[in-house]
Parts: sequence; C-alpha cells; structure tokens
Amino acid sequence: MPGPITPITPLDTGKDDQDDLVFLDEAPATQPAGAARPVWRVMIIDDDEDVHSTTTFALGNLEMQNRPLQFVHAYSAGQARELLRHERDIAVILLDVVMEHDDAGLHLVRYIRETLKMSDVRIILRTGQPGYAPEIDAIRDFDINDYKTKSELTRIKLFTTVTAAIRSYEQICAISNSRRGLDQIVHASTQLMALHGVQNFSAGVLTQIGELLGMRADGVLCVQQQHDNGSRDLVVCANTGCFADLPHGALCSVANPRIAAAIEHALAQRSNVYAHDCVTLYFAGKSSRDSAAYLLLPHALSPIDISLLEVFCSNVAVGLDNVELVTHLHNAAFYDQLSKLPNRTRLVEILDATLAGPARDEATLSLVDLDHFSETNDALGHQFGDMLLLAVAGRLQNQLGAQLTVARLGGDIFCVLGDSSQVNPANILALFQTPFSIDGQDVQLSATLGLVRLGEHVGSGADALKDADIALKRAKMQQRAGHFYFSRSMGIEIRERVRMMHALRTGFSQGQLFVVYQPQIDLTTRRPVGAEALLRWQTPDGKFISPDRFIPIAEYSGIIIELGEWVLRTACRELVQLREQGHRNFVMSINVSQVQFRHPLFLDMLRAALEETQAPPEFIELEITESMAMEEPDLLIKMLWQIKQTGVSIAIDDFGTGFSSLSYLQRLQVDRLKIDRAFVTEITGSARGSSIAEMVIQLGRNLGLSVIAEGVEDERQAQILQALGCPLAQGFLFARPMTAAALGNWLNNETVAGAA
Repeated sequence: MPGPITPITPLDTGKDDQDDLVFLDEAPATQPAGAARPVWRVMIIDDDEDVHSTTTFALGNLEMQNRPLQFVHAYSAGQARELLRHERDIAVILLDVVMEHDDAGLHLVRYIRETLKMSDVRIILRTGQPGYAPEIDAIRDFDINDYKTKSELTRIKLFTTVTAAIRSYEQICAISNSRRGLDQIVHASTQLMALHGVQNFSAGVLTQIGELLGMRADGVLCVQQQHDNGSRDLVVCANTGCFADLPHGALCSVANPRIAAAIEHALAQRSNVYAHDCVTLYFAGKSSRDSAAYLLLPHALSPIDISLLEVFCSNVAVGLDNVELVTHLHNAAFYDQLSKLPNRTRLVEILDATLAGPARDEATLSLVDLDHFSETNDALGHQFGDMLLLAVAGRLQNQLGAQLTVARLGGDIFCVLGDSSQVNPANILALFQTPFSIDGQDVQLSATLGLVRLGEHVGSGADALKDADIALKRAKMQQRAGHFYFSRSMGIEIRERVRMMHALRTGFSQGQLFVVYQPQIDLTTRRPVGAEALLRWQTPDGKFISPDRFIPIAEYSGIIIELGEWVLRTACRELVQLREQGHRNFVMSINVSQVQFRHPLFLDMLRAALEETQAPPEFIELEITESMAMEEPDLLIKMLWQIKQTGVSIAIDDFGTGFSSLSYLQRLQVDRLKIDRAFVTEITGSARGSSIAEMVIQLGRNLGLSVIAEGVEDERQAQILQALGCPLAQGFLFARPMTAAALGNWLNNETVAGAA
C-alpha cells in the first residue's frame, strides 16, 4: 500500500513561486447579492486516511482563482465510482494509483473518461512508490493530466499542481462550448500521448501546432540542458518543414542567430513570445530542463489562436515531463542501471519472443555466474567491483557477437542468448582466460555456466530462465569454472522435490508422521538398555515414504527445524512414560540433523524440551553424524560442550564412514560411537570383514567411549561383535522399530533372548 505523503511545508509568501504553466487571465465573475459563492470541487481518492487529512489541511484555507476549495472524499476506487455517478462538477481528481489492487487507479481513469464521459475534469495521479508508477502503455492509453510521487508533493508543490490543474480546467470549461479548437486540442493531446520517446513527442508537438493553427509546421523545438559545470546548452529535439535539415544536437547560435535568440528570450521570460511572422512557445520542465519551440507564421495570430496556443502549451508542458518520466521509468524497469544491459524483466520478454519465433530451434540460453566475485568485491571495494562488472559486460557484448543478447540479472550473474554455435561453454569460458585490467590491476576471473537449449524447452521465457538457474546450481555442485546443460530429467526431479516438500508440510500438519523406537540391546545379557527414536511417514493411502527420501527434503526446505523439535519432545515424553512403568535405566537415543543442530536456537529448544517434559537429561542421547562432527570442528567442540552442560550425552552415528581426525575426536567429548551397518554386514562376508568393526571397538575402548553396532540381522554377527568386545547392538535380530505402545508392551511382556 502506498505510504502517506510527506509532511506539508508552509507556504513561503515571500518567495516567487509562480506556476510554470501560462493560462488565460479572466476576471472573476460578479456574484449577485445573496448568491452562494462558487467553489472549486476537488475529489481525493486514496485508501490512506492520512493522505486525505494532510491534503485538506494543506489546501483547505486557500483560494485558487478567487474561489475556495470544496473537497469530496472517496477511500476506494469502488466508492469513487458510486460518487462520480452523481458528482459531475468535479474540477480536479487527486487519484492514488494503488488501492484495491495495483492498477485500481488506472482502471478508474478509464471508467471516468470512457464510461462517464468526463473529459474536462483534471486527473492527477499520485503514488507513494515510483515502482507503482504507470508504465508506457498505461500513460499512452489513459487520459492522465499529471503524475506525481507523494514524496515530491510538499505543500507548495501540491498547491502549485492543483492550481495549475484548476486553471487548466477553468480554461477548458470556458472554451468547451464556443471555441473550434477544443476538439483539435484533445485530438492533439491524444496523438501526442501515443508517441514514444522525447524526440518523437517533440516532433509531434510541432506537427500538432501546425494542425491547430491550420498551417504548415516550419519549426524547431529545443530543450535547455544544464551541465555539471553550470553551463547550459540548447539541444535540438525536433525540427520540421523548412528546418528539417537542421541537425540534432546543440543549437548553433552562429548558424541560426534568429532562432537561438528567440528561444533564449522565451526561456528567459518563461512565457510565450508572439511576433507577426513567428512565435516562440515556452514549455516549463523539471530540473531546469525547460523547452521552447520556434515556428514561422504565414500571418499574425488571432486572439483565438493565441488562446488556443496558451491552453495547448500547458498540456504540452505536462506531456513533456511525463514522456521524460516514462522514458526514465522504462529504463529503470527494463534495463540494469549499472551496465545498461537488459535486466531480468526485459530478458523474459526477449525469451518469449525468441521461443515464439523461427530462431528457437537453434537458440541457447546461458547464465554466466562469476566465481568468487563477492570476495573480490569485499577485498577491493564496491567501486572496483562495479568497474569489473562493466568490464565483463563489455567483453561479453563485444567479443561474442553483436547479434547476441547479453543481459545482467543482478549481482554477478549475466546471461547470453543467441545461436548455439556462439552461445556454448567453449566460447564463453574462453573469454575469461585473459585477465581483466581494472584501475591498473589485472584481475583473473572464472565463471560457471548453466545452459538451456531452447529447441528442447517446453514453457515460457520465465520457465527457461528457471531451468537455466537449475542447471547453474548443478554446475556449481560439480565444480567451479564448469558448465551444465539443463535436461528434462532435472526438471522432473525438481518438480518431484517441490511436490514432496508440499506433501511433507501437509503430512506433518495432518499427523501422518510418527515416531517409532528400535530397542538397543546389551549383547551379554540380551536385555534392552535403550531405544533409538526413528521418524516415519505413512500417507493416507497406506504407503510408507522412506526417510532417505523425505529427510533431505525436510532439511532443504527448513521443515526439519520444526519436525526435529517435535521428534525430540515426543521421544522425551515417551522416556518419561517408560520410566513411570519401571524402566528406570532406559536410554532414549534421538537423531539430530545437521540443519537442526546448526540452528542458532537449538540449544534453547533442547533446554525447553527437557524442562517441559521433565525427561532426565542423563538418559537422553543425541546422535550426530561423523561428517557433521568433522565439519568446522572448533565450533562443534564449543557447541557440544554447551550441550553436555545440560547433562545430555552425545553419540557419533555411522562412525567409520567418514574421515575423522582422532585428535578432534578426543576433543569432542562424545560418549558413544555407533558402528555403521555397512561394517556390521561385512563381518561375516570375508576373512578381513571384521577389521573396521574391530578397529572402532578398540578405538572406543582406548578413548573410554561406549560402542554400539547397528544393523545386526543374524546371530552370527551378534556373536562376532560380542567376541570383539562390542557391548551393545541394535537390529532386526533383536527387534524391529515399533510404536510407543508396542515398545511398552514389548518391554513388559517379551523376553529378549532369542527374539527375532
């Protein structure tokens, strides 16, 4: 929603703040005794009440053209439609662009002009954010009289803008029934608004003046440009008729002394200057960019012609400002401000056009991601980084071929689109073999590419860009300075991941996920000493989803944080219940994922779970993987020390599958090592099959750590492990994972020895 306008500044009565637009001066009409004093009715349409109050506060006690203002308020486009069906004497509408939806204001303009046929009312668009400003098509297609951002409408600017609109409304109303030129002015304005760019608009102004006056347009229109050093130039924007051969650019006062002098005089006077054989028309602009048009006349102008020109010039001045604004907005919306290359929005348009055209089959889209650019940017500064980006943009444009499209998507990611013979990894990566010379330094860069062959692509330009991004991510996973082409199988994989992510969220909220427990056994007594809590997912149709499939999705999406906390609390509550049933020395082992473990609030979550469930921490064991334990070990050592202060013990899961540093292992202060099921399976497979399991058992003994083997499925494995000195085990030989209710019954009623 657009914000309120900026605080109103007081009017400075000592300042010359004359409006730039020139209108006909008309004496106020004498009012009969007792007659109600006429007012100018101004409608404020905005969904922000503060805008209404600040606007009425700024203008409420002021008079314009010898009349006070009367305000009509509407707080939505819908309410405005209802009011305007009956309120037909509105002079000015101050209209918010964004209300019920992003273009509610524009739709209301169409309704006012086309359905209600209110052509006289002056409409001033206001928006709180320039990003919500109407684009080129909107300004061309809608009859809008002025556009302002709320941030620029200080009190004096608001007064000036509304005054100009009321004067324009007054003049149009005064001549609407008596002057032949009104239709021509409206027609001319419509024609002008259909023109793109300042030069086209300027040429249209000269042409429309000729039609308005019924003569050939022999004229020149110049804009006054101010340079940083304070100097000013007159730049020719348009020239017609006998001046058609006049070159664009700075107006030469030597070659065209009369034209230059006339335009300089009009700009200095800030008004139109009439002579018997020529006229110089003044158009006020923003930021000292005033304009003036010089036209030859076949005869002196009549008072009506002069009146028409005065009104027409007021509209043209606004139109010139709007065209410059639209040009700026267009560039901001579709082009990168640093490199001036097409941005993502413009690239999608180009891609859509390519996909719909004959060049599709041979075209390739490539994302070009600069490797380690952020490090260079941080080390050498953002100004240096900007120069480096410009150098990359220039090399991509100049050396790949002018017929290709090069865009910048933001940051350090560029895009190249064109024929596959030129847009390929060999050509693009070769550009980075030569260092970039920036500010006297040679910088060596490399890039990683994600490519899509458009001939194989099914979908829109935006979809092609997404596919290229998927390929780029895959290339980064493999290696830097590499490349990867998108394939349909990758798309299927991504869609399946997204589908499962949504299904997992739904399943968790609907109670489809549950915790099961696999008992852990003392190999000597064959008695249970604990259990490992395991997460399971069963869909409504009865199918089980493997944890190997949904746990990575949960980690990728971040659901694992909430899911892991729920598992921890559930397992803690189950431990408390088992203790109430008499199983006082039972240990509950709970897996913790890397994403969950590294969450900044994990320690707080653990403490809260222990406090709320009243589970004894000395009977809680957290399992972390070996690869997790070896990644950033110094940070992990500190984290594990904090966890140990709670009384909870730590086990390293899947031990032996990674590359542990024994020196770090000693410093980690873990309590137990778990022998991975792969090494348990090998025990009976070969003569040396027990070597790794034996090594882990011996290591645990030497370090004073407990050891447990997982995945024990037959009695032979259990016997060998026991002979090697492994005290604990879990696996299908003893018990399969079971629900909490089944675990309680199993512990109470079943004997463990010999259980399968």
